[in-house]
Amino acid sequence: MSDEQAVRNALAKVVKQPARVEAVVARDGLVQATLSVPREEARALEPMRAAAEAALAALPGVLSATVVLTAHAQLPAPPGKKPPTGQGEMLLPEVSKIIAVASGKGGVGKSTTAVNLAVALAAQGLRVGLLDADIYGPSLPQMLGTQEKPRVTGSRIHPIERWGLKAMSIGFLVDQETPMIWRGPMVMGALEQMMGQVEWGALDILVVDMPPGTGDAQLTMSQRVPLAGAVIVSTPQDVALIDARRGVRMFEKVNVPVLGLIENMSFYCCPNCGHRADIFGHGGAEAEAARLGAEFLGALPIRLEIRELADAGTPIAASRPESEVAAMYSAIAARIWQKLGKQPAAPPPSITMA
Repeated sequence: MSDEQAVRNALAKVVKQPARVEAVVARDGLVQATLSVPREEARALEPMRAAAEAALAALPGVLSATVVLTAHAQLPAPPGKKPPTGQGEMLLPEVSKIIAVASGKGGVGKSTTAVNLAVALAAQGLRVGLLDADIYGPSLPQMLGTQEKPRVTGSRIHPIERWGLKAMSIGFLVDQETPMIWRGPMVMGALEQMMGQVEWGALDILVVDMPPGTGDAQLTMSQRVPLAGAVIVSTPQDVALIDARRGVRMFEKVNVPVLGLIENMSFYCCPNCGHRADIFGHGGAEAEAARLGAEFLGALPIRLEIRELADAGTPIAASRPESEVAAMYSAIAARIWQKLGKQPAAPPPSITMA
């Protein structure tokens, strides 16, 4: 496996001023580098970027290589068409529909919701992929119950197949306890790699479990794939709804339609006596959806079995399909798919990144 110095030596043969190497990561056969360039010269420097990527891919032990430019103007292009040079082809051309499952903040159960919705969609006969876009805190390996390493053929990575899904996460590519201490451009490069160099094949739908917030990952997804829509997950309390509101507005700004809001941890029913308690309040996401003009897709309860089965890597929608909660996920998934049939893919946004 080539080390960081070997990567830098290979780059030095290709990269000249005014470009400069900003960051390099070489780990487990995956190599990523970011080049800082003047924004106005990014278009002319695209051949250099491609040559640098080819030079890294030729190094011994490198399974895949990605080189990204850190400063360039992002301009809109029709879905499936080639955007301006420096941005590359739109990714995932064989995927019919791509949706983002997002939240404005962490801790609202977004990943659990994304996994169970993906499983529910697969159970309805669809060809489903699941992409974990959270580079800093990947949870998919735990929730799918496998630490299996992906198979690599040439420069192509094969997704992990589990519970009727094709899945990919940075957690499958690095050790479980390895911290991802990366700057934004490296995160963007890793996301592009998991979309563009993974053998997803033909899919009816790809569910993307987004990281919390409104940062680099969200922009990369909206600019590099034709997102058909976003689903916002929130808990009922005001502090979570404020951040959910930011998530809705962010997707609106990048031309991605919001398919609806889900209220997670909406209520708790005691399994012994049946008493119901609204621990985080109740109905906040439904009221917020009405205020924003978005559809309320449904409310999901706090259940011990949801948490236990997620921790065990056996999502409830797959391991207990006859349960009341699995039926809730199934109903929401069916409504999302129904809405996607009427929803064209969004064009990439016009955003200039610093």
